[in-house]
Amino acid sequence: MASVFMQPLLSSFTTKGGSGERRLYTASTTARCNRLKAMQLERPLEELYHVRVEKNVSSKRLAELGVSRWSTWKTGKCKLPWDWHVDQLVYIEEGEVRVVPEGSKRYMSFVAGDLVRYPKWFEADLFFNDFYQERYRFLAYGEG
Repeated sequence: MASVFMQPLLSSFTTKGGSGERRLYTASTTARCNRLKAMQLERPLEELYHVRVEKNVSSKRLAELGVSRWSTWKTGKCKLPWDWHVDQLVYIEEGEVRVVPEGSKRYMSFVAGDLVRYPKWFEADLFFNDFYQERYRFLAYGEG
């Protein structure tokens, strides 16, 4: 049974049956719950999955990070399931990637000029529609 404090917030009615009184909640209660779920889903995926992105990174910032010394990875059109066992920092030099987190129907999109930090244990499918090239480095524990 709902507490006295909740009764004004919930639309309900009471039925009598063999097992005593039951409080049944109407569609307005369900609608409220659905709105709350929708508000959570509307949060950016980057926030939900702790993926950090810097757009249009300056050459000064790239030099500070030493991006020119990072490893290079290239691919063409493909789908790649991936899971990160350590934090990874990626600078996209060319192309675009769509990142679909495991269990999600939504995606994040990153393009040339973006610096993306993927967190440890993140799992996603990566979709590349054309040529793609990135510089990457794996981050040590506690490295910023």
